[in-house]
Amino acid sequence: MTFHHRLPCRWSVVALTLILAATASAWAAGDLRDELKKVPFKIVYETYRDGNWELYQINADGSQPVNLTKTPTINEGYPQVSRDGTKIAFSVDEGEGEAKARNVYMMNMDGTDRTLVAKHARYPFWNGTGTGLCYVPDEQEQFSIRDYASKGLCVYDLATRRTVPHPNPELHHLYNLGCTCDDKWILSTVHAGMGHKHAILAIAAHGKEVFNLKLPGCRPHVSPDGKRVSWNASDFIIRVGDLDFSGPEPKVINQHDAVSSTKPVEVYQAAWSPDGRYLAFTSGTKTEKKLGAPPEFIGVEAPGWNIWVADASTTNRMVQVTTDGHSNKEPDWVPSPSRP
Repeated sequence: MTFHHRLPCRWSVVALTLILAATASAWAAGDLRDELKKVPFKIVYETYRDGNWELYQINADGSQPVNLTKTPTINEGYPQVSRDGTKIAFSVDEGEGEAKARNVYMMNMDGTDRTLVAKHARYPFWNGTGTGLCYVPDEQEQFSIRDYASKGLCVYDLATRRTVPHPNPELHHLYNLGCTCDDKWILSTVHAGMGHKHAILAIAAHGKEVFNLKLPGCRPHVSPDGKRVSWNASDFIIRVGDLDFSGPEPKVINQHDAVSSTKPVEVYQAAWSPDGRYLAFTSGTKTEKKLGAPPEFIGVEAPGWNIWVADASTTNRMVQVTTDGHSNKEPDWVPSPSRP
């Protein structure tokens, strides 16, 4: 076929650049998908199906989906896997009307030994030693969809099944918490609390010290080795950096964007893989608010949202690993030693 009209040189260069960029992006995604087929770790996430929230598990490349909860009348969300991969903590919205409450549970990865840890509580996370399950109590017993509706911080000891409060009684309005593997620091978002309008904090795990990390955004997630952190620098950027606890105040250095999107497609809730190479996250188009809350909130439907995996060492080397769009959110990784 012969083309009788040629584009001006300037537009030819632009067109070629776009074609090369698209080709490189497709190659990177395909290359990463093949790479993930060899990754032994799994991903768990919350998903809304047939009018009910469940917890699902997939291989790192999105294959072999498994329903972990199988509870068609109970709404589970926010899965958090223990450091040894044997247990999973999660939140459950139970009851109706004025009796509705958000509670914290845990169970074995196979669904057995389902245990109520705390009523009127949210945002479970495992301490650095794996001996305790931490959570934040609700600010009030009346149910709230707000992510920061919390007051205090507690630790549930797995061996004794006793709960002890954090030594700092001033902690409140915290959400999306996580602990470093040496059990010294807790990273958390705070909103309209503790003298902050909105900030990411480093909180001493066994003391009263609190430091503002001076990072834009929210939702920090600490890498398994405790050396790095990812967070939402905005609704459209997931950023990573190195944690530096060597000075008088903790700080984050060597920052770069791991995922960058554009309106109206948001990226949220990044979680480090056990080997620190990848980030699982959720992405979708911002929808109209339901229940007075945006789609990234726990318990709020997010039609079309799916789980993605990105290479944490660079920017936008990523691949979509779920495709059904069933409000797939809040991913976490399972340090599974082998695949089925």
